[in-house]
Amino acid sequence: MPQLEVQDEGAVEAGLDALDTPVVATDGSRVRRIAGRVLPPVGAIVVFVAIWQALWAAAFWPEFKLPAPAAVWGQIWQLVTSGDIVGLFWVSVHRAVIGFAISLLIAVPLGLAIANIRVVRRGVGPLVSGLQSLPSVAWVPAAILWFGLNDRAIYWVVLLGAVPSIANGLVSGLDQVPPILPRVGKALGAGRFGGIRYILLPAALPGFLGGLKQGWAFSWRSLMAAELIATSPELGEGLGQFLHNGMSLSDISMVFAGIVLIFVVGVGIELLVFRPLENSVLRARGLTASAR
Repeated sequence: MPQLEVQDEGAVEAGLDALDTPVVATDGSRVRRIAGRVLPPVGAIVVFVAIWQALWAAAFWPEFKLPAPAAVWGQIWQLVTSGDIVGLFWVSVHRAVIGFAISLLIAVPLGLAIANIRVVRRGVGPLVSGLQSLPSVAWVPAAILWFGLNDRAIYWVVLLGAVPSIANGLVSGLDQVPPILPRVGKALGAGRFGGIRYILLPAALPGFLGGLKQGWAFSWRSLMAAELIATSPELGEGLGQFLHNGMSLSDISMVFAGIVLIFVVGVGIELLVFRPLENSVLRARGLTASAR
């Protein structure tokens, strides 16, 4: 019996060591993993374009309602060769980034106050949730009347679209933090700000990242709505203005090209910024299976 117990203990230790040993990906598994990530979206795009081409060839709708994929690609390629696409991206993306950064500076203290102060949660919390459900495009006419046709009106619309989403995401993440963690922090001597910085915010990070992604989506959509309505030469030509110009010219291929470019920016920010950030947080917490 003692010998059997020793063997069992050795087997348990070996199993625990195996669990702690990181899995080293071979070249074959790495290739399969990359292919598994790249091929599905590429295949979906190919299928979508094929269906689009078939519908256009069948002429269910006239040319001025459904353009050919080649015509849309021609519009995009013309923007690329002329260099105008750089200006379109710069005007819209830099506005979105600045608006999102300002929203972050406002939403984090607001979310912390709602999550930690009962009076603020009861008084301000419902208002923030109501603002999140309110379409930000509704603020465009008021912003134009208040600020005129300038960047301040556009940034105002972006803030009202992004701040509630980021704040509510932070509140949701903080509400999911186990109550024992702040108590342990207090027992170890952490003050109010130390507990927020070293305990609450790291523990709420997964939920907060979800709020950041949603906040960016609201920020981008709010910006496009503002650029579509608030058009002026002083504002420069962004993607929303480009889309509006296509509508004014009754050029459906230009409209579709604008839609494609707006979609590309949204997906690109998700894949290049938020997806790696989310994966790094998941890996840091040992959730490698959830990392994408």
